[in-house]
Amino acid sequence: MAYHVYDTKIADRQVGRNAQLFANAIATLDTPAARYPYLRILISIIELAHPEWNQAPHKDKQMAYLIGQLCNNALDADEIAEVVRVRDEERGYYYD
Repeated sequence: MAYHVYDTKIADRQVGRNAQLFANAIATLDTPAARYPYLRILISIIELAHPEWNQAPHKDKQMAYLIGQLCNNALDADEIAEVVRVRDEERGYYYD
C-alpha cells in the first residue's frame, strides 16, 4: 500500500490532515458565497475537535487563526471570523 508524503506538517493534529486538505480546497473557491457553506462545515469539524473553544471569548479569532494555519493563510481571516459569529449567533451566542 502506497502512502502519500505531504510536504507540510499537520497544523493541528486534533483536526487532522483531512481538515487541512478541505481548508485548502475551500480557498480555491472564487467567492465568499461559494466558500460560505464549506466554511460552516469546516468550523463544525473544528468545534468537534476543540469543544473547549465553544465558550472561548475570542472563538471567532481563534478559529480564523487555525483555519488560516490549515490553508497557509489562503483564506481571509475576517471572512472566517464572520462565519463563526453567524453560526454562534444562530445558536444564541453573541459577541460584544
